[in-house]
Amino acid sequence: MNSDFNTSRAAPAPQKSFASAEGERLQNMLSHRGIASRRHAADMIAAGEVTVNGQPVYEPGFRVRPGKDDIRVRGEPLSKETERLRTILLYKPCGLICSADNSRGETVCDLMRKYFSERLVPVGRLDKESEGLLLMSNDGELHNCMTHPRYGHTKTYIARVAGRMEESKIETLRSRLEIDGYVIQPVEVEVLKVGRDNTHKIAFTLTEGRNRQIRKMCSLAHFVVLSLTRVRIATLKIGNMQPGEWRELSEAEVRALKKPLAPQPTDRTRRAEGRTRAVPGPRRSQEPRGPGTRPQGIKPSSPACRGPRP
Repeated sequence: MNSDFNTSRAAPAPQKSFASAEGERLQNMLSHRGIASRRHAADMIAAGEVTVNGQPVYEPGFRVRPGKDDIRVRGEPLSKETERLRTILLYKPCGLICSADNSRGETVCDLMRKYFSERLVPVGRLDKESEGLLLMSNDGELHNCMTHPRYGHTKTYIARVAGRMEESKIETLRSRLEIDGYVIQPVEVEVLKVGRDNTHKIAFTLTEGRNRQIRKMCSLAHFVVLSLTRVRIATLKIGNMQPGEWRELSEAEVRALKKPLAPQPTDRTRRAEGRTRAVPGPRRSQEPRGPGTRPQGIKPSSPACRGPRP
């Protein structure tokens, strides 16, 4: 960072965008172009490292018109050319960071840069210790669709965990847990495999994704996560992909991701259509029959192992 930005200065007056309701937020545009993560981009803007039409901008939410405004980062002009929109489905290997900023280590952007001239950035995140499916794109509209609740995109993860398997722990995982002061939405939980060595496989389907949510959920249920793999994003599945492999999404696949999820029928609609739903009875907690045996009531892929559909 230049020394000019370290000198003290009066707080800048509030700025108005050229079109208050149009354009793209400067912070998001820098992130989507692969300049930096949104958090790092906000820091760069606040430090005065970004100018718009010759004037420094200090507000991350300042709206700009890509291709029309003269936007410069540390004096270097941002290309006005519109890049070809590309979206990649990557099997992220364990150990890579989901960020455009590689100051803390190798990133998924570093991995893909040798294959594409476009600045592809992660759509969502996977923590460094996790692996599996990750979308990378320079399509700002897709970024918004994949993170906005109205589109209803769910994601499925498979965790290999260690700890004694008990039905009460599974019920804890399905409950509305409080994580970092936030009460999460219910999660669909399915026990895939119960191991005699107290290592098990559990599938989690999330309608939202908080920071390290599954790891924190498992910690509250007294499980230790040994590995975590994301195997599905919306309709995209991992299939036979291996760590480091990727493929480009078709236009049809991208269009499907940009469509909001169809509204789910209400109870009134179900009654009108003559459909009924069985109401499960109360479950009784049962103790394991002995060391190294499967607890009663916990069978992989049985109805008791599945939570409510999101």
